[in-house]
Amino acid sequence: MPRIQTSGPNATELYYYEQGQGQPVVLIHGWPLSHRMWESQITALAESGYRVIAYDRRGFGQSGRPTGGYDYDTFAQDLNALMTELDLEDAALAGFSMGGGEVARYIGRFGSGRVSKAMLLGAVPPYLLKTGDNPEGVDKSVFDGMLDGVRKDRIGFLGSFFPGFYNLDPDAKESQELLAFSKWIAWEASPLATQQCIVAFGTTDFRADLAKFDVPTLVAHGDADKIVPLGVSGQRSHEMIAGSRLEVIEGAPHGFAATHAEQLNALMLDFLKR
Repeated sequence: MPRIQTSGPNATELYYYEQGQGQPVVLIHGWPLSHRMWESQITALAESGYRVIAYDRRGFGQSGRPTGGYDYDTFAQDLNALMTELDLEDAALAGFSMGGGEVARYIGRFGSGRVSKAMLLGAVPPYLLKTGDNPEGVDKSVFDGMLDGVRKDRIGFLGSFFPGFYNLDPDAKESQELLAFSKWIAWEASPLATQQCIVAFGTTDFRADLAKFDVPTLVAHGDADKIVPLGVSGQRSHEMIAGSRLEVIEGAPHGFAATHAEQLNALMLDFLKR
């Protein structure tokens, strides 16, 4: 299996999947999923002439399960290790939901020397937590409730979480396969990583990172996103990143990489080709 070894405290192995030839496109998954969430995008991008690299965040999918390092500084270091080990140049970084934080923190800390374009897709930046200087954010009690739910009954929590992730009726026949697939992916994750990543994406401030963006950036978001609302995240990121392109997908939920795959694929390919 293709893996890289990270270094420093809480070092671990990162698994990555690679398909296609051409300009690199690095896909960074959301919580609590893995690289498998990108199935449709991997196929579309590879068939269109791109080298697609989708990796599993530490603690998720087939990557290692260390007992620490579930913070965005470490996640950015992990991404930097992947970029360096594979010697990626002229790469496009695409982060969905929590993965958008990796894109932001990587550019904020390591710059854009290896990066030509960035995509924030239903992403958590600029800052989800409601504070005195971030009144548009989400109340801390929301993240505390998620953390409590995962700690008490992770499997039960995931079962109730994904219908809202996709805006699906859990009892409808047409919902069953996607919900089952998503739970199967999430069940595989480390319980510790599942918990600690809630703290990471719920409390990390990316505003200073976004100020350092100096590459063309696509911000895509669903206007029916109940998990990471457009007005809290995507709209504000677009306003903070000079020259960014905002694409609002009408009727799309948070998990639009699956429910609106053709629209997202078309947006990504159009952005990459420009």
